[in-house]
Amino acid sequence: MPLTLAHDVKIDPSRDSLARQDFISTLRGHILTTMANDMKLRFEETVSPAFERSKGRAPETQDEVHAAMRKDLSFKFYSAVRVNAQEMVWRSVIPAIEQNMAVLEARADAAKAGAKGSLTLNPTLAIPSNVGAVDVHLMPGGYALDAGLAPGAIYDSGLAVFSAGFMGKNLDDIGQSMANYVKHRFPDFKPERILDVGCTIGHNSTAWAETFPAAEVHAVDVAGPVVEYGHARAESLGLAVHFHQMDARKLSFADNSMDVVFTSMFLHELSVKDIKGFMAEAHRVLRPGGLFLTMELPPNHELQPYDQFYLDWDCYYNNEPFYRTYRDQKPADLTSAGGFAPGAYFQFTVPQFSYMPEDAFIEAVNNPPEIGGDTGRLSDSVQWFGFGAWKAVS
Repeated sequence: MPLTLAHDVKIDPSRDSLARQDFISTLRGHILTTMANDMKLRFEETVSPAFERSKGRAPETQDEVHAAMRKDLSFKFYSAVRVNAQEMVWRSVIPAIEQNMAVLEARADAAKAGAKGSLTLNPTLAIPSNVGAVDVHLMPGGYALDAGLAPGAIYDSGLAVFSAGFMGKNLDDIGQSMANYVKHRFPDFKPERILDVGCTIGHNSTAWAETFPAAEVHAVDVAGPVVEYGHARAESLGLAVHFHQMDARKLSFADNSMDVVFTSMFLHELSVKDIKGFMAEAHRVLRPGGLFLTMELPPNHELQPYDQFYLDWDCYYNNEPFYRTYRDQKPADLTSAGGFAPGAYFQFTVPQFSYMPEDAFIEAVNNPPEIGGDTGRLSDSVQWFGFGAWKAVS
């Protein structure tokens, strides 16, 4: 089932559109669970043994797994269905948004009346090619398309269909899980200013505002349309978030001005050079004793070759050109490159905060599950991978 968005800016689909979205969301759930499990079984029972007979050993790298799987019908069928389902996600939501732009704009204006947060756009900001020239996630036009609130609304509604109910009531489970990890893992840490970088529509920024209501929350993205929509979205939820159109590589915030710099599924959108540049900016704007934290996909060196191959599928077939190069890095090396002390690095896994009792979540925070094949991927047993580093006090 697609998630029913729980805020007042959303566009309500017709019954026909809802039926279409329900089908696609269910199909994606089937692809990512049943079909994915069947494909792995095919690898274990047929593809890997054939490779071993030919080479005298099992596949040792994800590239060997990928090359072997590309020849197999199970992978061809899985990939064809998954790519088509991804394109169907966007086709299922775009018509309703295009037909109801006046309604969307009126709802956004109503939400922003008496705003608690703010919006700062920068129309002259140069849009990097990895955002402006690529239909990331196969979303037509991308995030920065000059189309008013439409890109943000398409992303929001599309993600509700895409996630098949796995990402919380407002698509904010990653933010809820990461913020509550910090709250319970470091109870003496009381952040006053929090920055979410690469926020798109701010669906995780609002989770930080909910978890730390006394904090001032800022959210930035290089694409103006998504932060404009995100501002209205946050206001409709009654949450104060200050949105900025800004390049993560050149943050406009002062030195030592933030207690937390957070990202979610953002680093894999950048080249390694830009990741290191952003890390240096995160280190610069953090106050001494401040925390850099990200939710990302687990790095390849933590996983078996098949699971590496499976998670890097998006790099080759879903317009995610930097996906693989990011996951080939060691996260501790990236934080060190940004200026964080090597000993300041930590990593963890955490279950989904939205779908379990808080006491069970706290228990998992204190006794985290190990990284496994389901870490970071939408499935019936999803758990999130995160890593971070503390800025030295002196």
